[in-house]
Amino acid sequence: MTDTYTPPKVWTWDQESGGRFASINRPIAGPTHDKELPVGKHPFQLYSLATPNGVKVTVMFEELLAAGHKDADYDAWLINIGEGEQFGSGFVDVNPNSKIPALMDHSGDKPVRVFESAAILMHLAEKFDAFLGPQENRSEMLSWLFWQMGSAPYLGGGFGHFYAYAPEKWQYPIDRFAMETKRQLDVLDRQLADNAFISGDTYTIADMAIWAWYGQLVLGRLYDAAEFLDVESYKNVLRWAKEIDARPAVQRGRMVNRAFGDPASQLRERHDAGDFDTQTWDKIGPKDEES
Repeated sequence: MTDTYTPPKVWTWDQESGGRFASINRPIAGPTHDKELPVGKHPFQLYSLATPNGVKVTVMFEELLAAGHKDADYDAWLINIGEGEQFGSGFVDVNPNSKIPALMDHSGDKPVRVFESAAILMHLAEKFDAFLGPQENRSEMLSWLFWQMGSAPYLGGGFGHFYAYAPEKWQYPIDRFAMETKRQLDVLDRQLADNAFISGDTYTIADMAIWAWYGQLVLGRLYDAAEFLDVESYKNVLRWAKEIDARPAVQRGRMVNRAFGDPASQLRERHDAGDFDTQTWDKIGPKDEES
């Protein structure tokens, strides 16, 4: 990345490099410590954090409940990736890739683990026959769902890392990933010019997955980059993002497993629908000495 850097013949890990959040990554898999995961009262046990990938799943759960699927009630446990909780033995048992979100489904005869956010969305959508869109449009919906899974790493690990988190600002990677992010926004803008939702006229898990990344980006919630990327020029994406953002289930889903930002928007754990009224961080979090 600089004029003086020459890659070595064999790469070795420098734990001091990598910038902000470097501590959440390492070049090997497996647990670093023993820690069992808590288990609550509901059939679905979610272990997550309100990053975009985590928000996809909590929005899905809240949408299912709002649609009347009472059996979709869930416990959501906070996994603090900054503290390395994703490397605990219990979490690694659920997701060997040590990334949030991870789900244990206890609703059947045997517990089922599900990891990768799109896999969790599909698992829940098929279980409840909800938010899949019409059968004749299933291939289109799935194409957009997996478009998101393939595209978002350029936004998060690429643009977001070098624009917001890298230890220094380097023009080449920022330009490279800004160009790709804007190309992806243009892809979405063109698709949404003639469609109410991503894959047609029906709100689906593809919208939930894409909104968590690109919707929040154009709404100014990711990387403080809205002006830099000129998001106002993607009018169709903005229209779609605002409409989804106004959904009550989406607003609740954004709060779950949130451990940053406005304390009133943080529901660090969710075990009951009433928790949104009584268990937000402004109500139960530590108070300063003067309060």
